[in-house]
Amino acid sequence: MKAPSFTQWFAQLPTLNQPQRLQTLAALHPAAGLDQVVALIGQIGAAKRQCPRCACERYYRHGQANGLQRYRCRECRRTFNDLSGTPLARLRLREKWLDYLATVLDSKPVRAAAKQVEVHRNTAFRWRHRFLQRVKYDRPQCLSGVVEADEMFMLESQKGARKLERAPRKRGGRASRRGISRELDCILVARDRSGQTIDALVGRGALTVAQLERHLLPKLDRQVLLVSDANAAYRAFSRKHGIAHEAVSLSAGERVRRGSAGAIHFQNVNAYHQRLREWLARFHGVASRYLPNYLGWRWALDGGRITSAEQLLRIAIRVIHRLR
Repeated sequence: MKAPSFTQWFAQLPTLNQPQRLQTLAALHPAAGLDQVVALIGQIGAAKRQCPRCACERYYRHGQANGLQRYRCRECRRTFNDLSGTPLARLRLREKWLDYLATVLDSKPVRAAAKQVEVHRNTAFRWRHRFLQRVKYDRPQCLSGVVEADEMFMLESQKGARKLERAPRKRGGRASRRGISRELDCILVARDRSGQTIDALVGRGALTVAQLERHLLPKLDRQVLLVSDANAAYRAFSRKHGIAHEAVSLSAGERVRRGSAGAIHFQNVNAYHQRLREWLARFHGVASRYLPNYLGWRWALDGGRITSAEQLLRIAIRVIHRLR
């Protein structure tokens, strides 16, 4: 629209009635959302822009495509934009991304989110796991001080799989074996007293020393005091790597005791387990293959760490908290 025509149209806005104003706002909202997302993508990409193919930081502008600035690498001559090489590459309907991320912050199920944003439920599901793909890596680098560790178990689920590795069961079913078995997913959670948390889906069945070495050891400061239950895997792990360890025997009725480092317990981890279980219940069953994404999602929301759709978009494009 040319400037004189726009000026004439803009001058007539005060004469609109309420339905007309609402209709105008509804028509402008997608365009405003798209402009905001494009500006955020450019801002995030400018922090450390490099070729996703060869990691060269020498490039020049090379036109635009699909509303995003394109660049050409001076080394390999390939073109790219700020979403190339990220989970969000080639996703459409960017004008609805921030509205959708608001539903992620509200922990809405797929169908409720799809209805609110006005996209198909399959699109809402695909977006959920594209946006959460890098959120699960947004973790502290190190736990220090008193570190509590404990595992929780959930019934293994192959929800959505085309071929099952076992006989099908009804939703909400139970394991065929009592106690801890290979039918249960093992989720390890470790948390220090400052609230820094790491978690991982370590496998199925009982926790092992090898799993602790793979998922917990790289995250522990060597001067930590590890507090756990009486599981022999923690004791063997601590002895093998020279880590100070205190065990609290729940079976003996012990929950808290005094020690040289203060109160010895792992109630912070147990409380996190409870919040995680209550939060997962709203999704009516989560497939085991997607559990790491949900663990990252829950950690992003826990304690109000992520409070805006813009922050969540930044993490979805580039992990920003791993240095902590």
